[in-house]
Amino acid sequence: MNIPAELKYTKDHEWIKIEGDTAIVGITDFAQGELGDIVYVEVETLDETLDQEEVFGTVEAVKTVSDLFLPLSGTITEFNDELEDEPELVNTDPYGMGWMIKMTMSDTAQIAGLMDAAAYKELVG
Repeated sequence: MNIPAELKYTKDHEWIKIEGDTAIVGITDFAQGELGDIVYVEVETLDETLDQEEVFGTVEAVKTVSDLFLPLSGTITEFNDELEDEPELVNTDPYGMGWMIKMTMSDTAQIAGLMDAAAYKELVG
């Protein structure tokens, strides 16, 4: 299982990469493995400001639909359009081409509450 050390993680299996006051968000390798083949990613919150842990979209796999939770409060500024035609990128490259959204963070103090790679690895066993 791939858990990059430079990322932060949530208990809901989202990862977040911080770049200044922008953040890139996706789901972890563990999450995509549990979901199975991903067939659709829906994000209808573009340009909306949401609170930490609010639902920002859904990911649909062959057997289930799962909510996506925002790791930090902020505004959703971009959706990965590649996922419209190739949702399987989340399965094949969850930390690269399979990213889901970019956002502007409104409360960087919340970063301290996220898990590092070691803590996430312990969570998923």
